[in-house]
Amino acid sequence: MPRSAQSLRSMNRRLFSRLGLALVCTALLGGPVMAYEDVGHSNPADQDLKNIIVGPQRTSANRDRDASRNPYEVLHFFGLNKNMTVVEIWPGAGYWTEILAPYLHEHGTYYAALGESSKMMDAKLATDPELYGQVKLTRFDGDKYAIAPDGTADLVVTFRNLHNWMDDGTAQAAFRAFFKALKPGGVLGIEDHRGRTDQPQDERAGTGYVRQDYAIALAEKAGFLYAGSSEVNANPKDTKDYPEGVWTLPPTFKLGDVDRAKYAAIGESDRFVLKFTKPLN
Repeated sequence: MPRSAQSLRSMNRRLFSRLGLALVCTALLGGPVMAYEDVGHSNPADQDLKNIIVGPQRTSANRDRDASRNPYEVLHFFGLNKNMTVVEIWPGAGYWTEILAPYLHEHGTYYAALGESSKMMDAKLATDPELYGQVKLTRFDGDKYAIAPDGTADLVVTFRNLHNWMDDGTAQAAFRAFFKALKPGGVLGIEDHRGRTDQPQDERAGTGYVRQDYAIALAEKAGFLYAGSSEVNANPKDTKDYPEGVWTLPPTFKLGDVDRAKYAAIGESDRFVLKFTKPLN
């Protein structure tokens, strides 16, 4: 059942009062205060999104990765606004859930399309039932399930998952599921580790890297229109030639302590951020 307007206002007051207290305490303790500068966007919802990104519902581990993942810039590039119906594919432990669920809580809808196990998401939602109580859980496995009712989603997003579907042979089925869920004119946003253009694409993406042109071709084959890319998560230091593929780099550090400082200095992978639209007819 939808919350009453009064209870929604109460939830928002609680979230932002916790945010204000957290920022004040951080400043008093002499620590860094995270903030986003106004970059000139006219969307009046932007400040709410910025506030949620630095909000107290975010875990410290997730906030520590914001400098590499740039959540505000990525979501703004995808055109997110608080009235949307948004589907996130394979949300994992909830990095994006901590942002999307509270942002969409009052006026929009957030679907978390899970794999077989929901234990990590169940644990995340249980941390704050009032904040996460509106999240809708669905299943995702290629095109076997409806990730949302057909033709209802304004935005489908997925982060660092395309290489997994290439590996198990379900990439094209995944794009069919996205296409089916989106409204005409709806947006598909994809991020993944960007492969080298001087090497042919391994169809199984064994190193975790996917050529940008290959990803675009997969989406266009499913009927999507390419709408642009963002370089916000580019990393020119990533040479993409490591013993354990992309998982050699942080945050995985698959080699453990072997050359850890070297890989830490490179940072997280070079990643494409791509936007597609579903045709209007």
